[in-house]
Amino acid sequence: MKYFLDSAKLDEIKEAYNTFGIDGVTTNPKHIMNSGKPFLEALGDIAGWLKEEGLTGDEDTPGWDVFPVSVEINPHLDDADEMVAAARKISSICGNFVIKIPSTIEGITAARRLEAEGIRTNLTLVFSAAQAILPGKIGCLFVSPFIGWKEANGEDCKKYIRDIVEIYANYGFLGETQIICAAIRTPKQFVDCAVAGADIVTAGLAVYKDSIKHPYTRQGIETFCEAWDNTAGN
Repeated sequence: MKYFLDSAKLDEIKEAYNTFGIDGVTTNPKHIMNSGKPFLEALGDIAGWLKEEGLTGDEDTPGWDVFPVSVEINPHLDDADEMVAAARKISSICGNFVIKIPSTIEGITAARRLEAEGIRTNLTLVFSAAQAILPGKIGCLFVSPFIGWKEANGEDCKKYIRDIVEIYANYGFLGETQIICAAIRTPKQFVDCAVAGADIVTAGLAVYKDSIKHPYTRQGIETFCEAWDNTAGN
């Protein structure tokens, strides 16, 4: 299972890449706002870092296949033509950029056209298995079923993710359209998604840090430190 970072802050992206070896990044308008930078400046900084790290791909391997960065179009757009035009502009900035499109009728229309042009897409704001079928059928690179929002409202998402994985396996979508479990809030949700067979999880840096922690690990270190300190000759 791949790990993506859900952030547009360059310092977080660098830390997550150097520490956890993240495989990609997902952003959204809220992440861009939280970066404190204008939209194009934030994207330019990320594109510059990708180039510095040698993650932009080459003639044989496109950047979106090396280290994809999902970038959402203006959420006010609700016309397929306008969505396509915005996506073309964003994708021209960097070959790593995958265009996030909302799971709506106009969004599906735009994503289908963009994929036909070779502009890779991520169908986002998916909250049901039914919504997840069409992104696989039209060949989107990613589909993003949201987890945290649903579970915060009392839903158990394990079956929801298992159903999407099973549907994709039934029809040959699995691996062609990669399933990104989005809005991950807890390490347990990592586990649920991994058990279900999702391709990717995306979460904030704090969640990745929490996933490494366990009180027994700390207790074990303290126990072994005490033993070390009381060993003759140390």
